[in-house]
Amino acid sequence: MSYTFSLIPGDGIGPEITEATKRVLEHSGIKIDWEIVEAGMTALEKYRDPLPQDVIDSITRNKVALKGPLTTPIGKGFRSVNVALRKEFDLYVNQRPAKTFKGIRTLYFDHIDLIIFRENTEEFYSGIEHYIDSSKSAAETIGIITKRGSERIIRYALEYSRKHKRKKVTIVHKANILKYTGGLFLDVAQEIAKEFPDLLVDDKIVDNMAMQMVMNPYQFDVIVTTNLFGDILSDLASGLVGGLGMAPGSNIGNGIAIFEAVHGSAPDIAGMNVANPSAIILGAVMMLDYVGEFEAASKIERAVANVIAEGKHVTRDINPSSSVSTIQMTDAILRELDKLG
Repeated sequence: MSYTFSLIPGDGIGPEITEATKRVLEHSGIKIDWEIVEAGMTALEKYRDPLPQDVIDSITRNKVALKGPLTTPIGKGFRSVNVALRKEFDLYVNQRPAKTFKGIRTLYFDHIDLIIFRENTEEFYSGIEHYIDSSKSAAETIGIITKRGSERIIRYALEYSRKHKRKKVTIVHKANILKYTGGLFLDVAQEIAKEFPDLLVDDKIVDNMAMQMVMNPYQFDVIVTTNLFGDILSDLASGLVGGLGMAPGSNIGNGIAIFEAVHGSAPDIAGMNVANPSAIILGAVMMLDYVGEFEAASKIERAVANVIAEGKHVTRDINPSSSVSTIQMTDAILRELDKLG
């Protein structure tokens, strides 16, 4: 079977690591006709628009996209293109796995395998903010949580957990202080959990959750939470497994999904051929799972894991003494794919 997917190469190191991912997917035997479109700083420079209409049209047609990292100016300039895409396509699920790979240095833990489901469209990232006086000495952000938004992310996480034989789901909230918004999210979660008696469902207040994840991450399996808390906890979880260099993510709605590396565009090393392509390759693994190409997805993940475990053909963020390039690491993954047959 062949596919037509949208590809956003991204800014900074994005074109280098997306090119590596294209090579890996092609070598795995998956036939993909890529429709390449530009967004972010690259598009702004070319078209004076960080999110041109042809990007929206392409994703609308193809339903699936792979996206390289996009630069978001801090404190000024345009709003996040990532957030704009989530809102445009109502991509209400943000799925972030955090998994240890042998060969990646971590501070304390091995054998971590967590998944965080983050509500992706509401709360403080909905873009409802403004200055409340003319001197700009105070600003206000409004975070709205709805019953519908809470229901669909919680149900998605619970259904995923049942389908993939996960045993425990932890609801993370701040209902002790945010009694209306956090309370609504928790109430909805507890009500829906009654439909899943085969799963162990508990809840944690977010500050305690952060402490517990650092002290003993093994007590958690699947985590579901609101937008802001999910953003913070998913990066915390990435830190437990060695950092964002191995962190893929997906943004999923009704019939449309965008897959990505969640790290930044790293403009300081752009064009130097030294970026680690693993995160976006693992994002492509999630993409293959999404479209039902389970065998190819599993083989690519094993190939990446084997190359990292061997430690000889990896970029310097994995092995500081390494001089291996992005292309050379990709070549090693292709060789490993050949070995796996």
